[in-house]
Parts: sequence; structure tokens; C-alpha cells
Amino acid sequence: MKNNKLFVAIILALLIGVFAGALIHYSFPNYQNQFSTNIKLLGTIFIRMVQMIIAPLVFSTLVVGIAKMGDLKMVGRVGGKAMIWFITASLISLLLGLILVNTLEPGLKTDISLNELDGATELLEKTQSFSLEEFIKHLIPKSLFEALATNEILQIVIFSILFGIALSSMNKKGKKIINLLDILSHVILKMVTYIMWVAPLGVFGSVSAAVAKHGFSIFGLYANYLLAFFIGIIVLWLILLFVGYLFLGKRLFVLLQRIKSPLLIAFSTTSSEAVFPKLVEELERFGCQNKIVSFTLPLGYSFNLDGSMMYMTFASIFIAQVYGIEMSLGEQFTMLLVLMLTSKGVAGVPRASLIVIVATCAMFRIPPEGIALILPIDHFCDMARSMTNVLGNSLATTVIDKWETKS
Repeated sequence: MKNNKLFVAIILALLIGVFAGALIHYSFPNYQNQFSTNIKLLGTIFIRMVQMIIAPLVFSTLVVGIAKMGDLKMVGRVGGKAMIWFITASLISLLLGLILVNTLEPGLKTDISLNELDGATELLEKTQSFSLEEFIKHLIPKSLFEALATNEILQIVIFSILFGIALSSMNKKGKKIINLLDILSHVILKMVTYIMWVAPLGVFGSVSAAVAKHGFSIFGLYANYLLAFFIGIIVLWLILLFVGYLFLGKRLFVLLQRIKSPLLIAFSTTSSEAVFPKLVEELERFGCQNKIVSFTLPLGYSFNLDGSMMYMTFASIFIAQVYGIEMSLGEQFTMLLVLMLTSKGVAGVPRASLIVIVATCAMFRIPPEGIALILPIDHFCDMARSMTNVLGNSLATTVIDKWETKS
């Protein structure tokens, strides 16, 4: 009942946000920037409230999950299954983006010009340091406390796995720490129920800010781009749901009912990270084992971003099409493999998809400044890909849990 009330509140906030944003954009154009900047703070407050509990939640649940497994073989087995799923899903998502952008050719049908690069400056600067060295630094934590303070999920996962394995090997001596972390995780999940009631305000702030700033005319300018991208998202959803039905059967619909609020929050706030705590709670209510959820879901947030993966090949080739750069099939498949690897190096980084796209374009003689072409519409694409990331990780976790229950 509470979940339904939250869902309805978010829907209302979404609709009111669109109305308020449109009112400001078209009736009070002089106040667009001021309104957008100030109202967006509501979204920022919600996301920061969630971010403050993500690090302790990932650490406590992952350590407890591994310790409760009590068997390194089981950790390896679950981790192996998870990585097979993640790699397969990533390749399918990348390939789908590649096929659709070549079939629909939105870059050849969209009349947009590269008028300014101001919006891309920050991304271009970030990409200059994108290298193997930065990948390793991003992967291995220099300090647990630094990783916790900066919400580096991938680094927290690495430390938590090692800590959980060490703790499980201590048998009875480690039980007090396991119990303490177990209590901590439940306290944080209780906090989640309070924080989620701020979600409607966050949704209202994020949506109204975007509409007030861009209005509806931007959809006409990018019609072909958006149409092609959303066809891709729909096809990807159909693939994910079909695979989910093969493994879960009719329980798939129960899962979708459970995660409807996280999906809507991710869509509205453009942040799959914002729903991580709520997703943990809902997947456990669905019936997934705590130890599987706490182990698989954090890994998924680092390695299984299906919506973002599809967007990377789609956007990269789109930029090439706009510039009139023809790429051979071999070059495009090489780009796919490069994206497969480089995308894993910036997990948890804000606007990670765009950073990877910029870096990849530079490698394949596509002007990286072309990222400015898609920046105006990226917020709306991010809504769809964030929601898809949540669906992908939910399905991955529930399917792996079912595999483990059978074994």
C-alpha cells in the first residue's frame, strides 16, 4: 500500500513538474535560468540524501552477504555467473545500439549544427585524463575512507569483497562484526523508507528544471535522434523482459510491480544510483536472498548498465554520421569492443556515458567536440537509460538468485 502511495505521489510530481516547467518556459522566459537553477535544488537534495547512505549500505550489505555465504567457492560461483550475465548483456546492448543507428541513420536526417562547444568543455577536460593509469586508480582504492567519502562504488565493492572473504575465514571470531554490520544495514534500509518520501519533491525539481530550460521545441529539433533512440530502448526492454520471462516465468510481473517506484524515480531524476537503496529493499521483498542481492547488485551498478551501453554505440556513430564520417564495419566492431572495456573504468562517475563517448570518438578520428551536438537532449535520453539500467540490474539479480536457489 505504501509503495502504491509513493508511486502515485511520484506520478503526480512528474506531471506537475512538466506543467510548472512549461509555464515558466513559455509564459515567463526571463525567469527560465533562475527558476531552473533554483528548483533543481529539490532534485539535488533528494539525490544527496540517497548518496549519503549508499556507501555504508553497499559496504555493510556486501560484507555481510559474502560472510554469510561462508564458502569461497560460492562467492566465486555467484561472481562468475554475474560476470557472464553482465558481459553478455553489455555486448547485446552495444550491438543493438550499433545496428539501430546504422539502420535508422538519425545523424543523416537531423538538421542540427555545432554552434557552440561551451557545454562540452567540462567533458573534454575530464577525458584528457582518461587512460589505463586512471582506470587502475579508479578500480583499486587508495583508502577505504576516501572511497566511502566520494561514493566510489567500484572501489567500495573491491574492498568489501576482500574484507568479507577475510571475515568469513575467521569463523566464530568474526560473528560479532558480521552481526554489527547486519544491524547497520537494516538501520540504513529503515532510513531508506523515510528518504523515499522526499522522492516526489526531487522528481518535481528535476523535471520542471529540465522543461523550464529547454521547453518542448527541442523535441522537434531532435525528433529523428530521439525517435531512433527510444526505438532502441523499447527493443532493449523487450529483449530484457523476454529473457527475464524465460527464467522467472509469471513471477516477472510480480518483480515489475515491486520495482515500479525505483524505475519511475530513476526515470524522473536521471539517476539509477538514487534508487540503489530502495532497489535492495524491494528485491529482498520480492524474495531474493539477502546475500545474493548484497553481492550481485553493487557489481551490477559497476558492470551492468544496459541502457548506458546501448547509448554509447548509438551516440558515437550518430556524431560520426552528422560529421559525414564513414566507418567500416570492422571499425565499428572495434569501437564496440573498445566501449565494452573503457565503459567499465568510469563506473559511478557522473555523466560517465558521455565521458566514454568523448574518449572513444577521439580514438576513431571523430571530433570529440561533437558531444556538444547531443548535450541539449542528453537529459531526456538519460531518463530512459537510467530506468533501463535499473531494470537490467533487477533482472540480473533475480535470475542469479534463482540459479543459486536451484543449485
